[in-house]
Amino acid sequence: MTGSPWAVVLAGGDGDRVAAMTRDAQGRVVPKQFWSFDDGPPMVRWALARARRVAPAPRVLVAVTEPHRPHWQRHLADVPRHNILVQPENRGTAVGVLRALVEVQARGCAAAPAVLLPADHYVGNEFVLHHALAEAVLSARHDHPPVVLLGVSPRSAEAGYGWILPEASGPIARVSRFVEKPPAESVAEMVRGGALINSFILVARVQVLLGIIGRLLPDVLSAFRRLASSAPDGAACRRLYERLPSIDLSRDVLERAVKSLSVVRVPPCGWSDLGTPERLRQFLDGPPRHPRLTAAGAGTAAA
Repeated sequence: MTGSPWAVVLAGGDGDRVAAMTRDAQGRVVPKQFWSFDDGPPMVRWALARARRVAPAPRVLVAVTEPHRPHWQRHLADVPRHNILVQPENRGTAVGVLRALVEVQARGCAAAPAVLLPADHYVGNEFVLHHALAEAVLSARHDHPPVVLLGVSPRSAEAGYGWILPEASGPIARVSRFVEKPPAESVAEMVRGGALINSFILVARVQVLLGIIGRLLPDVLSAFRRLASSAPDGAACRRLYERLPSIDLSRDVLERAVKSLSVVRVPPCGWSDLGTPERLRQFLDGPPRHPRLTAAGAGTAAA
């Protein structure tokens, strides 16, 4: 298992943009990743199944927040407690990623690939995405370049996404530009130039991604490394999070590290980011459906 990937499910978001839509039977707001509809599993379970297909179950971590405890205790009961990384509050995607990467490093697996998986994605054909993830894991092992993004072909010039411009048209290419949520007037031009949607699913070896983050955010990385030597759910962790600003991985890290990025082009697979009211409403107004899920742990990518 030494070279097996780790998978990190990022489930700490607050889901404020869709809070009016993700409510329980009593009208209480449920964070979108823990919200069930059509009597099916919540989105976090989709992501967890996705993670268990790409990494062995003991190497699947889930980053959550303390305010969401009633939700993740219910829906993540089958995840070992030491693999649930509880943050005092949401401080953005980069902070959740750092918390997980430092944890993997502390467990002696800094050379392993880490797969980052947001908890609010729908994928109609998981087999297609899994194949792309396997390609990304293989590429990340060789560091050419070291951070491998999964890029989705757009159906339209939709604003609100991050966009990736590959240098070439093949299945795997270096990234020439990475733009997080450009203005609407720029999106159509980028799509005409062959841009792909940033799915925010990415793969990189733990030590490599930590190195990139450390060059850009050295004080934050140092603080998390100090935290690793104390109780990760204790007072020191709460004090650290109180001081931290919100840090976005795409905007504050990836946009500033383009030379370290490559992209795997994902064939059509019914992918959708359900993070906005428009996308979630479009999904809910469609025919009833749930991702085709295989048995947890049925296979791993490039293990």
